[in-house]
Amino acid sequence: MEKDNIAVGLDIGTTKIVAMIGKKNEYGKLEILGVGKSKSLGVARGVVNNITQTIQSIQHAVKEAENNSGYKIKDCVVGIAGQHIRSIQHTDYISRSNPEEVIGGNDIQMLIDQVNKLAMLPGEEIIHVLPQEFKIDGQAEIKEPIGMYGGRLESSFHVVVGQASSIRNVGRCIHDSGIELSGLTLEPLASSDAVLSQEEKEAGVALIDIGGGTTDLAIFKDGIIRHTAVIPFGGNVITEDIKEGCSIIEKQAELLKVKFGSAWPGENKENEIVSIPGLRGREPKEISLKNLSKIIHARVVEIIEQVFVEIKAYGHEDPRKKLIAGIVLTGGGSQLQHIKQLVEYITGMDTRIGYPNEHLAGNSSEEISSPLYATAVGLVMNSIQNQTQSAVKITQTPAPEIPEYKAPEVEIKAPSEAPNIVAKQEEVVKNEPESTETKIRKSFFDRYVDKIKEFLDNAE
Repeated sequence: MEKDNIAVGLDIGTTKIVAMIGKKNEYGKLEILGVGKSKSLGVARGVVNNITQTIQSIQHAVKEAENNSGYKIKDCVVGIAGQHIRSIQHTDYISRSNPEEVIGGNDIQMLIDQVNKLAMLPGEEIIHVLPQEFKIDGQAEIKEPIGMYGGRLESSFHVVVGQASSIRNVGRCIHDSGIELSGLTLEPLASSDAVLSQEEKEAGVALIDIGGGTTDLAIFKDGIIRHTAVIPFGGNVITEDIKEGCSIIEKQAELLKVKFGSAWPGENKENEIVSIPGLRGREPKEISLKNLSKIIHARVVEIIEQVFVEIKAYGHEDPRKKLIAGIVLTGGGSQLQHIKQLVEYITGMDTRIGYPNEHLAGNSSEEISSPLYATAVGLVMNSIQNQTQSAVKITQTPAPEIPEYKAPEVEIKAPSEAPNIVAKQEEVVKNEPESTETKIRKSFFDRYVDKIKEFLDNAE
């Protein structure tokens, strides 16, 4: 087994499933060893609704990643999202029996375990308990309590809650695909690990991950996660609108969105038209790019406004909660033309597109550096923190060695002795045991010759 711990992340999205195998190189950067991607069947808005199809899609992605990397996947960290995810703020404390002892990791763990026992609504389960700021004996705003003295340890927590059945369904799909589940991570948290810098998290930033079925939000301030939300709309809703508005099939609508789509209608002129082949011999359809961008614009505005409601709910207008670093867009939806300008226009906040290449090794392919793979890269980084060997090198059994053929040594004699060699060879042939095949052949010819003789005798 290798010294490097090989990490595996599995992003179960609404449009695609990505299995990614990676490890840390000597510079502390993430080196991607193999990626497998398959079309996601059986997942709607981040929630599994068909177990069999999801298992097949996972197996396909895993197999591709294994073939690309030469590693066999044993376990993985899985991203979880979906409209059932919600987050709550909670404050809890413990009284320490001996205030003369310094606070250690065990005390913090005890506090986290206490929060994990919180009573949830029926059918809900706690996914993450994320400590924010600590208080020791009334002294507030302590980020790192370990090593300090105190009797009462208090902390505010960001608790992420999800539907127990949805979480178990994801676990079942992983297990039935022949892989163990080593950890669950909220997808916006994984994406934030991949695309945000520590400076941005300190200054205050909102990460918006526009996926196929959902749009995920994670807000950071002072290096701490402050708010998370999952909005049940994504790129697929835009495609659906184009399909309905232009009366075309889904495949054509997706292609139109990717190739010609723009979130800003003012960019296209009235006379710019795209011709789409008709179905089964029907006439081709002509679609105005102006109308296309109007359809896209209407839906993107709706998604961004819903995200902005969540940012306001966090309280970004409060000077102490101001998001100085603005907004970072990632996910497949962030590749839509002019979406950055539209987000800036609606929110009035600085915006940039987030690429996961900051944490990737220099030799990574351009495709992996795309915002599409931000969540998968974040999940691999999360798996590295688990310090588990999630994949092992496939060792091929060596083929049995074939002994080298050596030609028999032939002694060359003088020409006068040549007849003797022939005689000796004839002798060898005579003494050589007859094979079964030779015997059968001989007996057949003998009978054939006897029959011919008999025929000739009778003819006389």
